[in-house]
Amino acid sequence: MFCQMLQNAMVLPKYNMNANEILYCTGGQGRIQVVNDNGQNVLDQQVQKGQLVVIPQGFAYVVQSHGNKFEWISFKTNENAMISTLAGRTSLLRALPLEVISNGFQISPEEARKIKFNTLETTLTRAAGRQQQQLIEEIVEA
Repeated sequence: MFCQMLQNAMVLPKYNMNANEILYCTGGQGRIQVVNDNGQNVLDQQVQKGQLVVIPQGFAYVVQSHGNKFEWISFKTNENAMISTLAGRTSLLRALPLEVISNGFQISPEEARKIKFNTLETTLTRAAGRQQQQLIEEIVEA
């Protein structure tokens, strides 16, 4: 899958139930945060063009764009990979206290509140501060 996000966009927390995922940054800069199945932060890193991140099966992750754009290609180790979202209207996060969300993903309580209550999307959220926001310019399934 190819993704291209504008500044300050965010892919909401999710994990792969039956596949590992490989993300290769093809342009721009972004931040990837990964937590293991015990909720421990195992990666919180800025990535840029040419860098690769491997996300093990069952580990939750968040992708945020920085700068003008962030682009990446991802590959999964199972052609029938199943994804479970952790934010949005169908998420587990609706049941968690705000402090747990804020501390777990190292975000402000305000951002945690937005993710928990204001997010109708199940995988993507909008960038802040723009009248006409466009989160993803293009997503192409391979």
